[in-house]
Amino acid sequence: MGLAEAALILVAGVIAGTINTVVGSGTLVTFPTLLFFGFAPVTANVSNTVGLIAGGLTGSWGYRHELGGMRTTLLRWAPMSLLGGVAGALLLLVLDPAAFKAIVPVLIGLGVLLVAFGPRITAWSTARRGDAELAPLGEHSRRRAVLLAFSVFATAIYGGYFGAAQGVILMGLLTTLTSEPLQALNGVKNVLSTIVNAVAALTFIVVAPDQVDWRVAGLIAAGSLVGGVLGSRVGRRLPPNALRAVIIVIGVVAIVRILWTS
Repeated sequence: MGLAEAALILVAGVIAGTINTVVGSGTLVTFPTLLFFGFAPVTANVSNTVGLIAGGLTGSWGYRHELGGMRTTLLRWAPMSLLGGVAGALLLLVLDPAAFKAIVPVLIGLGVLLVAFGPRITAWSTARRGDAELAPLGEHSRRRAVLLAFSVFATAIYGGYFGAAQGVILMGLLTTLTSEPLQALNGVKNVLSTIVNAVAALTFIVVAPDQVDWRVAGLIAAGSLVGGVLGSRVGRRLPPNALRAVIIVIGVVAIVRILWTS
């Protein structure tokens, strides 16, 4: 690996860490970069997942104030993210990547639509079922709590498998199914996505250590570590409507990019 190649991978890590913290889909920067430099798709995906953990940690820490009062909720959903991340990582190692990547644009598109129309769906649901049915995160009915847990688990499977725009999908689901402030949900998204990346990376290291390129993982880790700090500073200052617009734009770009390179 030459110096210029290493520098570009490092920069891609910074950008990915920033985007992941603000909304998600930073993988759509680092993954194509690694493919461009000739890394095999599975190796690129695995090494990228390992490297982006660092950015998830700094991004989550940057949102610590928005996460005040969310401890119980995070403890409830963390096991769903953990189990889903492991399942998704194992799927990557045993399934044909083309079989699952065909549905990736559909999933991202669903997330974008949920982010865009989530407030209207929430308002409609509240008016139809009553305020008690759409309480804050810690006060949901049993049915809605089960639906939320399943949504977190399903998104974690996707995140462990590929990871691109899992934040967009998760934010779309959470903004539709809860009434929490957008910035608080973004903090929750950062923590859950970091858990998914961490357990998926651990699964890769244990089950397929030969697929991890530690030079690449180290460069992306160093870059995303800085990107997580930058992303939390930028993201926390965005008004809710501006943050929602950023999520939608990045989600649409992600769909176009995936379809263009397929």
